[in-house]
Amino acid sequence: MNPTPPIKVLLADDERLVRSGFKVLLDLEDDITVVGEATNGAEAIELIHATRPDVVLMDIRMPRLDGIRATGQIAGTKGLEQVKVLILTTYDTDENVFEALEAGASGFLLKDAGPAELLHAIRVIAAGDALLAPRVTRRLISQFTAQRRVTKSGEDRLAVLTDREREVLALVGQGMSNDEIGAALCLSPATARTHVSRMMGKLGARDRAQLVAIAYQTGLSHFTD
Repeated sequence: MNPTPPIKVLLADDERLVRSGFKVLLDLEDDITVVGEATNGAEAIELIHATRPDVVLMDIRMPRLDGIRATGQIAGTKGLEQVKVLILTTYDTDENVFEALEAGASGFLLKDAGPAELLHAIRVIAAGDALLAPRVTRRLISQFTAQRRVTKSGEDRLAVLTDREREVLALVGQGMSNDEIGAALCLSPATARTHVSRMMGKLGARDRAQLVAIAYQTGLSHFTD
C-alpha cells in the first residue's frame, strides 16, 4: 500500500515572524509539508499555481492583494477547486472574516490558537470539511449576517431547494454534522450527506462553509446563545 502523501500547505502572511513560527511547527509533522511562503495575496496566487497546495493559511490584511480578494480569486479559478483556504485573523470579531467565508474560504482560525488547534484545522480542511465548529465562528457569522437585510432575493435563491433540503440547510447553518442532521430529521447520515451534496450543486456553494453563509444570508438560520 502506498503511503498517504503529506498535506501541502502554503503560508501567506506579510509578517516574517508569523510565517517562520508556523513553518517550524508544521515541519515537525510527518503528514504536513510547507511548499511555499507568500508575503501578499498576489504572491500567494502565483505560488498556488506553481505548487498546488492542499491548504493555504491566509492572512486577511496584506499589501498589494489582501486575503479576501486573494481567496475570491482562488475560489473563482478553474483548476484550483481542491485548494482550501484557512483564514488567519487576529480578532474574533473581524467583519472581514465573514466576507472571506463568502468569498470561498473553508474556515478561519485566530492567530493565537494553540499548535494542536492549528494542526487540527489544517487536517480538517485538507480532508474536505469546513472548520465551523468553534463557537466563536458561529457567533461571528451570526453577528454579521444579522446586520444584512433579508430580501426577496434570498427567498428566490432558495426556490431551487425542496422543503427537505431547506430543513437540512437550516441545520447545516447551525453547525450540525451529517450525523446530527440525520438524527434531528430521522434520516440516515448518508441521506443527510446526499442532501448536502445536492444543495451545494444547486446553490453553487464551493463547500459546507459557503452553505452556512447562505443559510444566514437568506435568513434561514440564526443562532441563539
